[in-house]
Amino acid sequence: MWVLALSGIHQLNAQSLDKKLPEGLKFYISRDSASYVKATVLGQFWARYNSNNPGSTVFGTPERDSYDFGIRRFRLSLMSQVTDRFFFYTQVGLNNINTIAGRKQGLFMHDVTAEVNVYRKYLEIGIGLNGWNGTSRYSSSSVGTILGMDLPAIEETTNDVMDQFGRKLGIYTKGKIGKVDYRFSLSKPFPVQTALSKVDELPLTEINRAYSSTRAPKVNTAGYVFYQFFEEESNQLPYMTGTYLGAKKILNLGAGFQFEKDAFWYHNAVLDTIQAPLRQFGIDIFYDSYLSKEKGNAITAYAAYLNYFFGPNYIRNAGAMNPANGINSSGSFNGAGNNAPLIGTGNVFYTQFGYKFRNNLLGSWGTLQPYAAASVALYQKLNDPVNIFSVGINWLLLKHSSKLSLDYQSRPVFLQDGSGNIVESKSARRGQLVLQYQISI
Repeated sequence: MWVLALSGIHQLNAQSLDKKLPEGLKFYISRDSASYVKATVLGQFWARYNSNNPGSTVFGTPERDSYDFGIRRFRLSLMSQVTDRFFFYTQVGLNNINTIAGRKQGLFMHDVTAEVNVYRKYLEIGIGLNGWNGTSRYSSSSVGTILGMDLPAIEETTNDVMDQFGRKLGIYTKGKIGKVDYRFSLSKPFPVQTALSKVDELPLTEINRAYSSTRAPKVNTAGYVFYQFFEEESNQLPYMTGTYLGAKKILNLGAGFQFEKDAFWYHNAVLDTIQAPLRQFGIDIFYDSYLSKEKGNAITAYAAYLNYFFGPNYIRNAGAMNPANGINSSGSFNGAGNNAPLIGTGNVFYTQFGYKFRNNLLGSWGTLQPYAAASVALYQKLNDPVNIFSVGINWLLLKHSSKLSLDYQSRPVFLQDGSGNIVESKSARRGQLVLQYQISI
């Protein structure tokens, strides 16, 4: 007997959502409700001002500042608990659609996985295009429950270089043993030649600076394990929640890794080509708890230490939904638009903190959640640390289902001095102000 667990939303308030849409778009396919099919939809829409990096251009036109609108993400997912042993998950979507991204972009596959429960909650094995990544909590982020306006991209080190937006083809295993939650994966990365955005190639004469290898990729191994001191989190999907908005009391301590042989290469002093592995390790702690169950006020805190190795002096610039696509002769090391030296060989410290006010602070208009996040990256290639911080506030109209976020991010600008050193231009920091609306069902 089919049961449709869906009711119309007639009023925009959290109480009506909880009563009328308790489980999303969910169809039960067994009499005992153990088997089901469930669909989810997410959209994130940006209105943005960006102070562009020096020398930025849009199709050759100099642009000191950018004002734009865009679709940061759209997701449509379908999952099914086919039987008590078999689970299927697929997700399609698009990312970073703004006026310079190109017209009529299509949806692409994010996830397609099939999974079997081998032994209770202790061991599950899956296969397919998946995001069961290692290294740290936010190497696999739940984009619909992010604390800040955007996810911690500094923890997604191979995004669209050797994977498909953080996903790889392979097998994985996961489970819970007591308070310990674990995940391990074995995958075959995508060749960098198939990336949609061109990946920088190894120059003929540059020495002691690593680039992504264009040789056939080797097997990638990754894992992440965390201990849950209080309540347990779901591990049905790989994507880790950013904030529970006071619904749970969580304290997790985790550690993870990722390794791939010969993923990078560089020239030594005599221009021999030397192979280098991808090797990274992380430890982190996540705390999310209500302060009062009755009021619903809560705090969220996260901190991580990450050690990255991609070969000597590796560095990669990146910026979310870049509003510019070129630089002129006055350009900086950052490159165009909102790029910054985001990923490199070295050490990274990342932290975020948020406070959610009591439920219904604004009556039927929901409540507020201010937050702040910061990363400090010490990369071999750069003489100065990369300090990026953001502050903002979430207006939780309907929890995560209807959310308005205002975010300001400050990033450094790096230049090459007369000695060839890459240093921060102390007077040239740039900022970005974004208003985002999120709908998630």
